[in-house]
Formats: sequence, structure tokens, C-alpha cells
Amino acid sequence: MAFIPDFAPSLSRLGTESAFEVLARAARMQGQGHDVINLGIGQPDFQTPDHIVEAARKALADGAHGYTPANGLPALREAVADDLGARYGLSGDNAVDPDHVVVVPGGKPTMFFACLMFGRPGVEILYPNPGFPIYESVIRYTGATPVPIALEESNGFAFDADTVLGQITDATRLIIINSPANPTGGVTPKAEIDKLVAGLVEHPHVAILSDEIYSRMLYGGREHVSLLSYPEIRDRLIVLDGWSKTYAMTGWRLGFAIWPHSMVDHATRLCINDHSCVNAATQHAGIAALTGPQDAVDRMVAKFDARREAIVEWLNGLPGMSCADPGGAFYAFPNISGTGMNARALQDLLLNEAHVATVAGTSFGVHGEGYLRFSYANSMENIEEAIDRIRKLLARRADATTSQHAPASGG
Repeated sequence: MAFIPDFAPSLSRLGTESAFEVLARAARMQGQGHDVINLGIGQPDFQTPDHIVEAARKALADGAHGYTPANGLPALREAVADDLGARYGLSGDNAVDPDHVVVVPGGKPTMFFACLMFGRPGVEILYPNPGFPIYESVIRYTGATPVPIALEESNGFAFDADTVLGQITDATRLIIINSPANPTGGVTPKAEIDKLVAGLVEHPHVAILSDEIYSRMLYGGREHVSLLSYPEIRDRLIVLDGWSKTYAMTGWRLGFAIWPHSMVDHATRLCINDHSCVNAATQHAGIAALTGPQDAVDRMVAKFDARREAIVEWLNGLPGMSCADPGGAFYAFPNISGTGMNARALQDLLLNEAHVATVAGTSFGVHGEGYLRFSYANSMENIEEAIDRIRKLLARRADATTSQHAPASGG
């Protein structure tokens, strides 16, 4: 008899990350000989800086081949604490304790661990929508109820503190926030963060996960406001950050989180049960990234900024689209309602006919309908070519529609 699997019901609640599905479709089309421009995947198109790569090579040559502590090499955790202290002016009682740093393979383990700690049936977890799809996925996996924090274009895709505080109930256990944000590029102003933190004092049963993975990617004079700067919530604050975006190290799988005293041992135990530890040589590369020269980061962010200005202008010139100015990350999130198509249909049309990969806003939640995500982590030349292809495609469709509705000539 053939095996009949009896899977745990929780598996059916796991979602996915559609950007990877689009990437796979684009790769198949490229394999068939099509010239596909990928503006879908959120991955810097730069190489990891040489001194970081060299640090990993040296670590391997020097014999860094074994297990490391589950929470990360002490030298790496100290480098993280020093870097955050220097960037955010954290010192004295507000300094980051290296023992509260937990190094993990990327950003997703921290999301998973936080939701596993607090999520269960009967509990509510608030999360940004449109937002990174793994938030909702892992919330549902735990059996908790995901409560979307609707991010509105009219508000710059920032959260509204009064709205968030108004959504908190006795069942709320965790709030997830993300600024600068994926997929919108939205940046929440300090005034709203101040208001949220002040309001949370009235809700001592609620923890906060602040996803700050794009903390070094801001534009137009904006500055990152880390929740680490608020000592009044440090006893319930989890901060997620890492190397993937800042140092073009997506494939190295290296991230970290700052956990409060009450949670850090649980996070470390989850590491032991999940992945034992992070690759040793990669951790040495992480030390070199934080302690070495930062000029490569500055150059990369400057290029992203130039692309941001260009793609926003070009998207606003396309028929049926309008694009707000993204303040951070490397995404544009244009409103496509004027095209008369829903997000998934337009995503598929652009890939199949223009050979341009984008991601439907609905891949990031129900509040993403009417939008597409464009990643400008690609060359200026490719972005310009992609926009030109889209312009020509939309013009052909408009001409075809006009022809269909033109009155027949009479004699």
C-alpha cells in the first residue's frame, strides 16, 4: 500500500514568500531564452565587499571549521553591541549587552522565534499589512490570530500610532513593526514612534518586534529611529537586524537580534533546537563587516538613492500608475489602480509579455491590492529598459482597447 501522509494541521497554515516564486518563474523564462529583467527580488545587485570575503577565507584557512556558541561568537556579539551603541548613542544603562545579542542565519529565524514564544490559539499578534509575508505566515502557523496594521499610501505607508494602540486588546501579545519597510519603502516618523511607545506603557502585556533590517538605507535626509533608543520598553523589545541588505550578504545567511533579559535564554534554546549555530566562517565575515571600512555601504546606498529618484519619476510617467516617494529600503510601491487591472494580473502580464519581473502587492497582504512592488536593486540601465518595456506594453493594450471600441465605418 502507498504511504498516506497524515500531516500536522499547522503545515497548512504556512504561507510563502512570493518574490521567490516570481524569481523561479523568471529563471525558467530565462532558461527558455527570454531576456528577463528582474525587479522582483529584494537583493542588492552588488558584491560583498572584498575585505569581508577575505575575512571568511582567512577564518577557513586558520581552522574555523567547528561549532560555535549557539548565540554566536563572543567577538561578533561584542561587535554588534559596539556598532549599535555607536550608531544610536547607546551607553551606560542603555547600552546593548553582548549577552543579549543572538546571532542567527538571516532575519527569518528571529521572526519565527518571536512568534513561537508568544503565538498560540486565543492570542492576537499585530503585524504590518502590506508587509513582509513571513510575518503573517508564522503568526498563523502558531495558531495565533494575525491582526493587520493597515498601512496607507496617504500616510506615506507609515503606521499611525493611535490606530495601532486602538487595535490592542487583552488578547494581544506581540506587535510587529518594520521601518524602513518592505514592500513599500515607507519610513515611520519619530513622532509616531514616540506616541506608540508612550501608549504601550498602558499595555504591559504586549511585546514588540521591531524589524530594522533596512536601518542603514534611508534617503532624503531621513534618519533611522531605532526602538533601542527607548529605555522604557527595552524589557519587552526584540530588535531584528543583520548583514544581508547593508553589506550585500544575502547568501551568507547572517542576522542578529537583540533580546530582552526575560527572552534571551529562550531564544538561545530555540537556536540550539533549530540550527545549533551559525556557520563559523560567516561569523568572522560579520565581524569584518562591522569593524572594517564602511565606504562600500555608503557607495551602495548612494546608488540606490539615485535609482530611487529615477524609478519614481519613470513610474509616475506610466499610464495608470502613480508612485509615492519611498523613504527607505530599495523598493518602489506604485499605485496601479488606474490601469484597470488587479495586482496579480498586472504582475503576470508584465512578466509574460514584457519580461519584467515584479511582485503583486497582494503578495504582501490584502491591503496590497492595487499596488506592485518594484525592487530597484538592479542597474540603472536595466531599470530604464524595464520601464520602457512596460510603457510600450501598456500603450499597445491601450491602442487595442481603442480599436475594439471604435465605431465601424459606414457607407
